Amino acid sequence: MISCAEGPEKAILVGLKHKACRGQDRSDSLDELESLAESAGACIAGTITQDLKKIDPAFFIGRGKVSELEELIKSTETELAIFDEDLSVAQQRNLEDALGVTVIDRPGLILDIFAQRARSREGKLQVELAQLSYLLPRLRGKGMVLSRLGGGIGTRGPGETKLEMDRRKIKERMARLKKDLEQVKKVRTIQRRTRKYNGQHLAALIGYTNAGKSTLLNTLSDAHVGVEDRLFSTLDPTIRKLPGVPQMLISDTVGFIRKLPHQLIAAFKATLEEVREAALLLHVIDISSPGIEEQVQSVNAVLQEIGIHEKDTLYVLNKIDRVSEPGLIRLWQRRLEPAIAVSATSGAGIPDLHAYLDRWGALQMPAVCFRLPLSEGRTIDQIYKHGTVIHREYRGQMVLLEAHVDEQLASALKRFSIPRFRKKSAAGNISHVHQ
Repeated sequence: MISCAEGPEKAILVGLKHKACRGQDRSDSLDELESLAESAGACIAGTITQDLKKIDPAFFIGRGKVSELEELIKSTETELAIFDEDLSVAQQRNLEDALGVTVIDRPGLILDIFAQRARSREGKLQVELAQLSYLLPRLRGKGMVLSRLGGGIGTRGPGETKLEMDRRKIKERMARLKKDLEQVKKVRTIQRRTRKYNGQHLAALIGYTNAGKSTLLNTLSDAHVGVEDRLFSTLDPTIRKLPGVPQMLISDTVGFIRKLPHQLIAAFKATLEEVREAALLLHVIDISSPGIEEQVQSVNAVLQEIGIHEKDTLYVLNKIDRVSEPGLIRLWQRRLEPAIAVSATSGAGIPDLHAYLDRWGALQMPAVCFRLPLSEGRTIDQIYKHGTVIHREYRGQMVLLEAHVDEQLASALKRFSIPRFRKKSAAGNISHVHQ
């Protein structure tokens, strides 16, 4: 039995083996549940699994297994049981009555972690809305769930000032939260319009939680976003300029996970709007993880749910420094195209990723042809600095440039623009007319 030091809340994890449960490898799911519980501050005192042919409508697991779980809880002096699946309101209530301890399911645990991580006003609004959506149906029967808030894992959330809220007041609070989040959405919409007006394009980092998105953001943009080796260390989106790539921004977003609670997806739509409005998705994947396929599927399922699964996507295979078999990297590069293998920690592959983003960013700007006197050195430098030159040709005291530039620069240099020019071949002959 695992020994837990004084302080952390002791928990028993309950996993299932059932054909109706999602995921082929249930041990992976239970390992992930353990990481989630530890992220919430629990000490794992033991685990128990049940092989089910049919889910018990009253207790989820069989009554015999409930007795076994009760004995394990008593022998370990545990005060919390965490189930790896969704529990109905009745199942959760029945289990708490039978076991005499707090019982939470996977969604409740994830919501608890989000409640701990939220720092910004927006993040706190979103988490509170998600938790109230989760807790509201659980007020039936006992009606005591809110009285536990602030008392341990699965009970953090809205706080002491709301302990006496009845169902009507909770609904009123949820309505106000939704209204506040709509205001947040309007502010973000204005910010996005400003970016578009300035010709800026957004690339959003998405991926499974703990895939290394924040580390990659720091590496690409020289940002100083906090990085921790724990699940859901990032909740609030962070947007940074991408050095060396004109008019391109990059955004970090909340990590996804298997069976992400629907309440969170609904509540975080204001944040996920950044993903929806991004011109390019960088799907960051932990190539060293044994559960790559299921993690990719989980992220794609969330993208489909919010309606952005067909957006331009580059797969970024991160943490290649932890992979000893190069064939595994090549395999996933073939399966997920386009894909670039990197290590955000060591910097391996980052130049290739930066070059890809540079090319992609350039292609988002219109190609414009300019004819300038060589005396316009500052103007020529401006085109090179803020655009991407794809063709250059000298003709006497003039230079002809074809470059991808944003609309603002193209407008400022309109007097030098020309509709077309004939490009010369390497031998000096005119090869074709550029349209």
